[in-house]
Amino acid sequence: MALPTVHFRVDFGDGHAVGPGKISLLEHIDEGGSLSQAARDLDMSYRRAWQLLKSMNASFRERVAVSCKGGRGGGGATLTAFGKELIRSYRAFEVEMQGHAARRFRLVLRNSRHGPVARRRAR
Repeated sequence: MALPTVHFRVDFGDGHAVGPGKISLLEHIDEGGSLSQAARDLDMSYRRAWQLLKSMNASFRERVAVSCKGGRGGGGATLTAFGKELIRSYRAFEVEMQGHAARRFRLVLRNSRHGPVARRRAR
């Protein structure tokens, strides 16, 4: 059975928000240790990735990531402890909201063209 999916962003006021795109960027930075690699993995321009990271760092008192310039020794980006906590908090809340949506929309889902009744009729 297809379950309803919730997509959300968390607004922290004054135009500062975190949603699935920024969280995904942070996760890719954490996995690869590189902003440019994260941008490539997400099919995003480096400039856009840099802007998103800059906006996240400006949104909080603590930085979410730190970066080193490239060059001979290579560059890189590393999440701070706060950045990792931001991902954990967002993903935990996402799991809670997905479960809540599944319970709340259970009866509505029965009337969805993708719900269990529709599948039985299609057979």
